[in-house]
Formats: sequence, C-alpha cells, structure tokens
Amino acid sequence: MDPIDDFIQRYSKEYDFYDQAGRLAAQKLEAELRSAGVRCMVTHRAKNISRLEEKCRQRHRRQAYGSTESIYADIVDLSGVRVALYFPAERHEVDKVISRLFSSIQKKEFPESGKERPGKRFSGYSAVHYRAQISSASLGDLEKRYAGARIEIQVASVLMHAWSEVEHDLVYKPFEGDLSVQELDILDQLNGLVVAGEVSLEMLQRAGETRVSETERPMRNHYDLAVHLLGRVTSIPEESVGDQELGRVDLLFSLLGALGLATPSQLAPYLTSLHGDLELRPIAEQVIDAIIATDSSRYKTFAKIQEEDRNRRSNNPSGEDKRHESIGRFIEGWIRLENELEALVPPGRKGRQHTVATLIRELDLPSHLVDEVHFLRSMRNGIMHGFAAPPASAIMDAAKRLEKISEEISGNSTKGF
Repeated sequence: MDPIDDFIQRYSKEYDFYDQAGRLAAQKLEAELRSAGVRCMVTHRAKNISRLEEKCRQRHRRQAYGSTESIYADIVDLSGVRVALYFPAERHEVDKVISRLFSSIQKKEFPESGKERPGKRFSGYSAVHYRAQISSASLGDLEKRYAGARIEIQVASVLMHAWSEVEHDLVYKPFEGDLSVQELDILDQLNGLVVAGEVSLEMLQRAGETRVSETERPMRNHYDLAVHLLGRVTSIPEESVGDQELGRVDLLFSLLGALGLATPSQLAPYLTSLHGDLELRPIAEQVIDAIIATDSSRYKTFAKIQEEDRNRRSNNPSGEDKRHESIGRFIEGWIRLENELEALVPPGRKGRQHTVATLIRELDLPSHLVDEVHFLRSMRNGIMHGFAAPPASAIMDAAKRLEKISEEISGNSTKGF
C-alpha cells in the first residue's frame, strides 16, 4: 500500500486521540495561565484529514516518503494548541508554565535568525513554537495514554496569530493560484501594522502597570494583581526571583480581598521577602506564606478559599472538618517553629527577611533536626498549596512533632545545642 494512503487511514482512526490530546493540553495550559493572571485565548485542534493528505502529497513530491513511520516522524503537529496573548511581553510567563506542565520540550523562535525575507520591509511571523508531550504527572489515571502524544504549542500575540492565519492560507495553501506581487506587498504592509499593534499592546500593558501601582487604588481582579507582581519582580535585582512563576495569583487575590489587603500599599509589606535567598517557588505562594506567617488565624480564611476552589473545579463539595483541624494545628506549629528559629538569629543579622530554608542553612542546628525540619517543610508546602497533601492523621502526627521540635529549640536556645 502507498505509505501516504496507509498513513491517512491510520490517522483517520486516531483522529479522536489527537483531538482529545490537544483538548487536554489546552485545558491544562489555559487553567494555569488564567490562574496566573495571564490574559490569553487558548484553542486546540487535530490536523484536518483532507488538508493533511494534501500536505503529505506536496511533501512527497519534494522528497519521497519511504514508509508510514517516516511520515509520522515528519508531521509533528497532528495535535496542536494555540496561545494568543493579549500582551506579547507575557511570553516569558507562558514559557515557565509550559516547562512545568510538559515534557520532552523542543523550542523554536520566529523569525529565525539568519533567514531574510527578500523584498519585505517587515520581519514577518513572530512567535515561539514548542513541540512537547503532556507530563504524565499532571494526568489522571484515565488520561495517562495521552502522555505520549506529540503536541505543537504556538505562542504569539492575538494580532500576530490573526495575520499568520491569513498569510498561511493565502500564501501556503492557495486555492486560486499564487498571489500577485501587489497582494504580497499588501500582506507585508499588514505585517507592519501588526508589529505596530504589538508595540501599542506593550504600551497598553505599561499603562496598566502604572494604574495598578497607584498605592491606594484597589486592584480590581487577579489580572491587575499579576501585573503588579510582575512589576515588583522585575524591579528586584536577584535573577532567581525573576525566573520564578507567578503561580496561583487567583487564590492570592481572593485571600487579599477577604483580608482587606487588596491595594498595593496594603500588600507592600508582604513583598519584602521576594529576594534571591528564598526557595524557588511560585511568587504567589511566597506572598501567601508571608501573609499567613504574621497571623496564623488567617490560615482558616485561606483554607476556606482553597476548599471553594476545589469544589468549583471538581463540582464535588464535601465536609473536611477533621482535616481542617489537623491542618490548622500543623500551621500554628509551623509558625511557632519559624519564630523559635528566628529568635536564634544573632543580633547583627536581625531585621533581614528569613525563611526556614535559609535559617536552617545558617544556624548551627543538630543534623537530626535539620533533616526532620526539611521533611516537615516539604509537607508544609504540600499542605499549604494543594499538592501532595497527606491524610489528616499524618498531618496531626506532624503537628505534634513540630510542637516537640519547637520546645527542644526553645529549651536549648539559651544554653546551645
């Protein structure tokens, strides 16, 4: 059988698989980006069967396919996702999310360096393409089979995506013959308008940053909060902070609203710990931690926000009184531990922002305590931010152990270990 006929027959049977793989990738990517306050439109598609056959025939004429497998190796975008950004500068945040959600990532930037566009005044298509697979860890048991699907993710501004769609269909998929010189010139002119439009979008984003930065103006939504956090992060010199994700900005915004802290001036005291000594965790998580560290009773408010978020996502509300009790005791124990460790800091280093991670590196603690605190810190991060949280009984046992560690540190703080 002709390899193209065989390939198309197989792909026709697999079409639903590639369509669902694209849908899963798009859903996960959109949920993460929207939670992080990135304004975008995310769409997906599986390759159209008739268009795919036409593409294979055209490529076969240039370089003959020897087998069906060679076609699969050549056509890498059977499943595709498109991220259309309102603000082009947010590509970096998308890159971080893709790096976490996907595996086997290959990245390609357009326009490609060294490739000129003869006779054109403008740079043409500007985007980043990724070839990747959905990380198995982010998939449920019934979704694991989609982890092997190769997916192409295209990231560009909404304006660039619109222009590229027009150019691609007219230039690369012509149904009425090749375009005239005049038509190609008009497409080039439209590309120039798109480039100018992207400059305007960047100016619009900066104007929004200026508006949000006004100290007493309440932030309207988590998108405003994301803009403010990005502005704060880029103003901090430590490179490690700028490389971190924003994380669940939507949960942070809900917490700020519930506590009446939704203006830049009210938020400012909790941003002082965003520097290079901190653990490499999402910015939103670090700020939430700072807010709760000053008042352990705020954890109950955050726990309620988390539960409402879980119920909204799963449509399966349930009572968790016992779990909340054990988590509340654990968090109170953790805050006490932080205070006990902070008390050990020499007078000359007081006033600096510390985390437990930095404190146990700097303080001369017994090795058995260091190992145990590291373990409890991992448990605490999982509990606080909704991943890998253990059963309620295990959390209560850890809370009791935290109390004993704090007592041991307190009892030895004056005489040394």
